[in-house]
Amino acid sequence: MHLQNLTLPLQDAGYAFVPAPAMHAALLACGFGDWDAFADSWNDLGLDTYMADGGRYRRRRHAAFSVSADAIVRKPHQPHYQSRDYNPLNGGLERWFEPIREAMGQHPALRAVLRLGYEVFDRLTPGPTRPAAWHVEVHQFRVEARAGEPGLPTPEGMHRDGVDWVLVLLVRRHNVASGNTTILDLARHPVGHFILETPLDTALVDDSRVFHGVTPIVPLQAGELGYRDVLVVTFRR
Repeated sequence: MHLQNLTLPLQDAGYAFVPAPAMHAALLACGFGDWDAFADSWNDLGLDTYMADGGRYRRRRHAAFSVSADAIVRKPHQPHYQSRDYNPLNGGLERWFEPIREAMGQHPALRAVLRLGYEVFDRLTPGPTRPAAWHVEVHQFRVEARAGEPGLPTPEGMHRDGVDWVLVLLVRRHNVASGNTTILDLARHPVGHFILETPLDTALVDDSRVFHGVTPIVPLQAGELGYRDVLVVTFRR
């Protein structure tokens, strides 16, 4: 898939919804492979114990990388930090999550996502402000839903992440309804909405231009756990 098909809507509207077939084609050009093993790693995430709302519905792993035209280099494990300006619920402190396992950090599926993200986001960044290497954070998220206990993909509500660019890729949905993504402009007027429903459906976001949020998920069958797995990748200068 030609990169222009990804960059134009992102450039024009500040966000882009990329359906799974188009994302798959773009990732294949970046060395994508062995998807099933990568997706299965979401079954091995640690509980997020930093939820200020007391929720126990989110699991995650985290890693940081330096990404440039020449190399993808994993950085030493480090905390995830957001100011309370961007995350009024859980911001304002260093949050240490379990690291993404080494094999997954080197996995061709993840490396393809990082390479594609670099090619799209670096191209859209003006030359004078384009870094030699991007600081990239990767999050494996599982949000769980049970009967009477909805899962909140974005418990902080409509928000910006305090970075330059965001990529959200759906890994799996199991026994859940809802989880609808809404995009608002900086005046908080709705400018887009969609649902990440099929594995590899992806949202690309210019964090300087729009807010984004996802509605709570609920189980389709009340007696069975529901969950929504996503890969979130942020690029910051």
